[in-house]
Amino acid sequence: MSKAFTPSAIERLRPRVQQLVDDVLDRAASQGGFELVDELAFPIPFQVISDLLDMPTNRADELRDWSQIITFALEPTSTLEDLDRVDAAFAELIPYLIDVVESRRRSPGDDLLSALLAVEDQGDTLSMPELMSFVVLLYIAGHETTVNLIGNSVNALLNHPDQLAAWHADPSIGSRAVDECLRFDGPVQQTVRVPMVPVTYQGLDGPIVVDPGTIVTTVLGAADHDPTVFADPHSLRLDRPNANRHVAFAAGIHYCLGASLARLEAEIAVGSLVTRFPTMRSVGDITWRDRLTIRGVDRLALEF
Repeated sequence: MSKAFTPSAIERLRPRVQQLVDDVLDRAASQGGFELVDELAFPIPFQVISDLLDMPTNRADELRDWSQIITFALEPTSTLEDLDRVDAAFAELIPYLIDVVESRRRSPGDDLLSALLAVEDQGDTLSMPELMSFVVLLYIAGHETTVNLIGNSVNALLNHPDQLAAWHADPSIGSRAVDECLRFDGPVQQTVRVPMVPVTYQGLDGPIVVDPGTIVTTVLGAADHDPTVFADPHSLRLDRPNANRHVAFAAGIHYCLGASLARLEAEIAVGSLVTRFPTMRSVGDITWRDRLTIRGVDRLALEF
């Protein structure tokens, strides 16, 4: 799968992503504004990952609801009732995906799902449960976090109009600007690691030894605001020279498979919006999803 997500492979998607974004912004321009999440931040990543997997898009609203419910399983505040809802969402999603998989098995194509099936059919590494797990991961992670990246980035720019003006004045800074947006308010605020060997951290009151097998919550958002790494960390600075040192995509062997895709989608979506509508402003209240781990704007209406 990693071959499908290399920077060079993802770069070939640029014209398709740009066209999708332009179509949305053309409609928004004729209306004098739009709601960012429903009309841009969700449809673009959802369509792109659907294209890559060659998945039907006729049930987009249901799939969005299922994915938002399923990601509750990542939240430390989830209740048993929340987890029951997660199970119920899986109970609807999995049969839908099985139908798609069986249809693709009969008629494979040149897409990621067909590639996964080819691996499974050759008896290599993927059992049916593993295959379904991978498809769910690609499908949900392939759009859910990027929705938040786009929404959080636009919100940050609205709160820092000088930085919005800087991006408008120099569209070429798009890649670096996305890194700073990822650092400033990334879509994934924390994740979990389990050390296999003893690990020693320097705590405020001395060394802390973490034993093998211990569940460790790593707070990515805090790391990305570490003043020993980033000067003036709570300010958005699109010219920050070391913005790419953020850990919004994690690191090492756990580095996000879809990082290049998320960067491309955010650079085009946010960059095109800023380039075309430098005087955009929010209308009404900006609301946030009630999450700690997958942090994102839920509603952000814009007027041009």
